[in-house]
Amino acid sequence: MKNIRNFSVVAHIDHGKSTLSDRMIQLCGLVADRDFQDQLLDSMDIERERGITIKSQTVCLPYTAQDGQEYELNLVDTPGHVDFSYEVSRALSSCEGALLLVDAAQGIEAQTLANLYLAMENDLEIVPVINKIDLPAAEPEQVALEIEEDLGLDSEITQQCSAKTGEGVADILEAIVEYLPPPEGDPDLPLEALIFDANYDPYRGTVISVRIMNGTIKPGEQIIFMHNKVEYRVEEVGQFLLPKTKKKSLSAGQIGYIIAGVKTVSDTKPGDTITHKENPCATPLPGFKEVQQVVFSSIYPITSDDYEDLTSALEKLKLNDASLTYQKDSSAALGFGFRCGFLGLLHLEVVQERLEREFDISLILTVPSVKYLVSLQDGKEVVVDNPTYFPDPGTIDYIKEPFIKATILIPERYMGAVMSLCMERRGENTHYHYPMPGRIEFTCELPLAEVIYDFYDKLKSVTQGYGSFDYALIDYRQSDLVKLDILVNSEPVDALSQLTHRQRARERGMKACESLKEEIPRQMFKIDIQAASGGSIFSRTNISALRKDVTAKCYGGDISRKRKLLEKQKAGKKRMKTVGNVEIPQQAFLSVLKSDQ
Repeated sequence: MKNIRNFSVVAHIDHGKSTLSDRMIQLCGLVADRDFQDQLLDSMDIERERGITIKSQTVCLPYTAQDGQEYELNLVDTPGHVDFSYEVSRALSSCEGALLLVDAAQGIEAQTLANLYLAMENDLEIVPVINKIDLPAAEPEQVALEIEEDLGLDSEITQQCSAKTGEGVADILEAIVEYLPPPEGDPDLPLEALIFDANYDPYRGTVISVRIMNGTIKPGEQIIFMHNKVEYRVEEVGQFLLPKTKKKSLSAGQIGYIIAGVKTVSDTKPGDTITHKENPCATPLPGFKEVQQVVFSSIYPITSDDYEDLTSALEKLKLNDASLTYQKDSSAALGFGFRCGFLGLLHLEVVQERLEREFDISLILTVPSVKYLVSLQDGKEVVVDNPTYFPDPGTIDYIKEPFIKATILIPERYMGAVMSLCMERRGENTHYHYPMPGRIEFTCELPLAEVIYDFYDKLKSVTQGYGSFDYALIDYRQSDLVKLDILVNSEPVDALSQLTHRQRARERGMKACESLKEEIPRQMFKIDIQAASGGSIFSRTNISALRKDVTAKCYGGDISRKRKLLEKQKAGKKRMKTVGNVEIPQQAFLSVLKSDQ
């Protein structure tokens, strides 16, 4: 066991985690040069296209140190985006150490701090690494000083490298062997294996990623999941070499996979403990804290025939993505679907894209919303995350909405622009301090509903890409909220309803009406589109009717003949409007969502 090292790579978005993992894999000779491709561990198409990591991935590196000893290095590559910090916390629970990557040009960013605190909560040994030293704007000495002063980490063990060129990567492998501790555990004790991830394989069932804390596991043994008491027989165990490699056994300290013919997705719960049926361990390992969803949206299939496919697709996706929650939902306009909870807007986009690509289902999503606490006059409190279930305004005493504490790191020159952006979004309790010359750490308390739409995009725009942003939920506060309804031809469309602050309702309503006007095709009668809240109409726009030239056959003669024909047409259109149904096309729903961006 003293020759095993389990470590994770954590950093802010785009500081080079996946590239460093690629170089390590190459250095350890795990993949031939002709088979090599960039972002080797990022297996999803979306990850490659967007250049981000979404799922944390594990790989086992066989490494021969300078003293000639053979080591087994288990590397867990993690995402950097704030929406996927849950993946990071699960990955860290299987490790003893972490490499904290910092960009030599950008220095310490918001997620660098957030991930450092996550690693510290898990009692990990941390080796700081300064990456991208080959950049013209790199200031490794300045960044090394920041790491020592702001993060309080030892500058003696700080490594410098360029993951792109491969310079300094060999020294990092040596530092992992030297500074990170080996795992602890006893292979002879009863089996304790922590599930930290799982993937669904259509041929083999669930492939479970585990960290063996104590004991040994071999194929053919009967195992039991301690959370839901289900039993299985182990078919295969192995390690995450490229590709996965079968082994005779896995013992304490190792990270690997177990295949036991687990067919039902819900049996495998990350954070659960696996033990032997015959000789179980006394208590389960402490699992992970339940993840808190912050953004809610309903997903509907475009054709109702796809509902069954969507149900099974969500089940399979839930296995790969433990932070997604869903429950059944229905809408008068869109039929049956699911109300889903996400960790953020990027998470929502990724889930939508994965459902459309991997399962080939065309979807429509409703306006994202957050969870509100509504106190009624009779003393009851209800939780509302769907505008459809918003109580009658006459029965409401007050409404509370979730607030977050946003930490924004920016160069000094953008202070004014960022401050006015936060004030526009109803920000309060702003503080700032200078962690280093020329850089400001700005903290502000904001309503979550104002952040989930396009706050991050706007922040990147006003800071020309230099701003970094991290947030945490703090509490619920009283707020003046209204339900905004969109009426088409005097009929409310439930899928377009949204909850918004009273000051923002008019602006949001006007945007939605304009978007719908562009998308809804003209009919033989005039269509009214209105945005309303309570009894008042905020905004209105009309789609004019298609009209036939009924006076074409009247050439010359008395004007009253033409007027008679026009009056007859007008009466016909009025009758049509009372019975006519307006089909709202798919694109119109999407355009209302996009209007906030």
